Amino acid sequence: MSFLDKLKNKTQQAMGHGKEQVGRQSGDRSMEAEGRKDQAAGGTKQVGEKAKDAAEEARRTFGSGS
Repeated sequence: MSFLDKLKNKTQQAMGHGKEQVGRQSGDRSMEAEGRKDQAAGGTKQVGEKAKDAAEEARRTFGSGS
C-alpha cells in the first residue's frame, strides 16, 4: 500500500540481482544464491503489496458493507 514499502521491495530485488551477478562473476555460489533469495523475497513482498492495493480498491469500490 505504501509507496515506501514498494520502493523498499524493489530495492531489495535490485540489490539481490546485483549480488547474484557479483557472485556469478566471482564464482561465489553462496553470494549468487543469496542474491536469488533476496530477489525472491522482494518479489514476494511486492505481490503482498499488490494484494493489499487490490483489497483497498475493492473496499473503496464496493463500500465497507455496513
